[in-house]
Amino acid sequence: MSDVAAAIMDAAERRMRKGGFSGFSFREIAADVGVKSSSVHYHFPTKENLAAAVIQRYTAQTADLIERELQKEPNPVKVWVKAFRGTLHSEDRMCPCAVLGASTMDLPLEVSAEVKKFFKMCHEKLVQEGLSSDEASQLLATITGALVVANAVNDFATYDRATREFTRLWKPAPTKAGRQRSK
Repeated sequence: MSDVAAAIMDAAERRMRKGGFSGFSFREIAADVGVKSSSVHYHFPTKENLAAAVIQRYTAQTADLIERELQKEPNPVKVWVKAFRGTLHSEDRMCPCAVLGASTMDLPLEVSAEVKKFFKMCHEKLVQEGLSSDEASQLLATITGALVVANAVNDFATYDRATREFTRLWKPAPTKAGRQRSK
């Protein structure tokens, strides 16, 4: 990927984190990057192509981050809570998939499919690390919901309050197939 294409994706991701799919135009992206709109179209023929590419990249980056963090911390609940907390404390403060997921019914199919892949990847990784399917769904709903609410009320501590109990209660226990929750 060229430096210009990467810069275009970076600019689109920043705008998507703040305004979703409707929160950017090729003209705005071009201005952010310092190129002509035709250059954005050259790299990404449609807005749908650009948004889908951004989410594909974000999914891969998130998967890589989680894998690295699991090498340091074996508790997947703590790793995922920390990862989304890091998003909250970043400059852009929102996960682009959480923003787009809220409006998935209105997204172009290509973009909606990538958002779905992100959440499926998250769920599958949590199950692979020992959470039940229900626990994985509950954790994803908790961390994404807490991210949205903490941003809405402009109070980072809201995220910690929302995730604290889940983090405290879930305890990995070694089994033959992997970690399982102890009751």
